[in-house]
Amino acid sequence: MTYLVALLCVIGIATGQILFKLSATIMHKMGSIYAPRGLVILFLALLLYGVTTLAWVWVLQKMALGKAYPLMALAFILVPIGSYFVFGERFHIQYVIGVVMIIFGIYLVLSRQ
Repeated sequence: MTYLVALLCVIGIATGQILFKLSATIMHKMGSIYAPRGLVILFLALLLYGVTTLAWVWVLQKMALGKAYPLMALAFILVPIGSYFVFGERFHIQYVIGVVMIIFGIYLVLSRQ
């Protein structure tokens, strides 16, 4: 259960990053940081970050930081994938190689504990 909540925290953080970028994009396009739609999305991102932070504190009550924190590296994979689908951003072979290295690193860290 703890690993599931930790994974949900990572997904929440990654989603929050996508929402922050979406908010910034809308605000830039509208020419104002007070663009209503941008502010709503920014508020949702902040709310998601708040809920995710509380859940992460719960995870840290149940799990050693050395075991939990490597899971956050998954955000480095999820955010660019999300940016591909939401913003049409592209990634290169170096990204794929980096993703493989991150996954292997997480496996190494968690398999020894």
